[in-house]
Amino acid sequence: MLDIKYVRENQEAVAEAMKNRNASWDAERFSSLDENRRAAIVKEEALQQERNAASKSIGEMMREGKKDEAETAKERVRAINEELDEISAKREAIDAELHDLMLHVPNIPCAATPVGKDETENPERRRWGTPRDFAAEGFEPKPHWDLGTDLDILDFERGNKISGSRFTVLGGAGARLERALINYFLDTHTSRGFKEWWPPVVVKRETMVGTGQLPKFEDDAYHVSGDMFLIPTAEVTLTNLHAGEVLDADTLPRWYTAFTPCFREEAGSAGRDTRGIIRQHEFDKVEMVKFATPEDSDNQLESMTAEAEYLLQQLGLPYRVISLCTGDLGFSARQTYDVEVWLPSYNGYKEISSCSNCGDFQARRANIKYRDPANFKGSRYLHTLNGSGLPAGRTMAAIMENYQQADGTIKVPDVLVPYMGTDVIKPVE
Repeated sequence: MLDIKYVRENQEAVAEAMKNRNASWDAERFSSLDENRRAAIVKEEALQQERNAASKSIGEMMREGKKDEAETAKERVRAINEELDEISAKREAIDAELHDLMLHVPNIPCAATPVGKDETENPERRRWGTPRDFAAEGFEPKPHWDLGTDLDILDFERGNKISGSRFTVLGGAGARLERALINYFLDTHTSRGFKEWWPPVVVKRETMVGTGQLPKFEDDAYHVSGDMFLIPTAEVTLTNLHAGEVLDADTLPRWYTAFTPCFREEAGSAGRDTRGIIRQHEFDKVEMVKFATPEDSDNQLESMTAEAEYLLQQLGLPYRVISLCTGDLGFSARQTYDVEVWLPSYNGYKEISSCSNCGDFQARRANIKYRDPANFKGSRYLHTLNGSGLPAGRTMAAIMENYQQADGTIKVPDVLVPYMGTDVIKPVE
């Protein structure tokens, strides 16, 4: 959530930021609500002062024997209380409307985020690795959905039978590869400074609001009983671990990681990545979340992105890093790097990790602050960051396609051999 004071004092900058994000912004409505709210607060405070003064005078009048004047003052106090109830109710209604308005406003991109209209204007920052030349090796690579079916490790028909479209059953070496990837990701992160958590996947509405999934993206969320939701990413639970808390500066930065299944309706994605396991309603992902001071968050974004890159390097998967432009930036982010892995079936790069610095946007929504007595009084909002580290399904697809052999088998990346117990995935005999 944006700082209302900042928005009030920087209307032109906010309007320009929303324009660059292709986001709607009702400046007139904001100004009207903000002015009415402040006027109501002024009126409330004036009435409270008048009531306090009148209440104080009643005792003095009674002591001086001025009963009639005291009764008149009491009547005035009763009238003030009625007026206060009315103005307070009005102010609360305005507060609620203004709060709802701000919950729908995306974060303001930082200066490092390039201005652009959409994903076609995302600049590439760097590449690592060289895609295999299958033609030089004398065979045509198969897409992972055909490889998986031929090896009997991906079962799309049974996934559809059990749960519907965009659900897949993994069997045999497919199930083992999924588990191997999850364990490898977690072992790597925890050996490099991340604290592992095992959070719930069912959360309250306010938890989803805290990280920005609600209310704007409710159509993409899976509802369960009552006002509860299945998480779309462990970013939701990891970030909200400290909702309503004040952390000590000397405990920052905090690096957290967790594996969870993730659930997304994928509303509005009809026709996109319908084949294979790239875009599923349920998928497994290891997430990274960081809490940092404002002065350190940019450095933490770079190190988080490097962490996702390190995993791909260890797996030997070619990738590139792009910087999301303003028109393609996620709702809560002020800056984002997408790491895209090479997929032969697309003859191009496909997003596998998105690492974002959200500034104090989520911290304001979830009320997460830090204290640093050596540098300032009280507490301030900290910065939150999140990134995929990595999704098991998309990584599996990338391994299958990039490590396939001419005979239809799949070579297992060296770092996964201890987890898999084999160096090659073969057809089940």
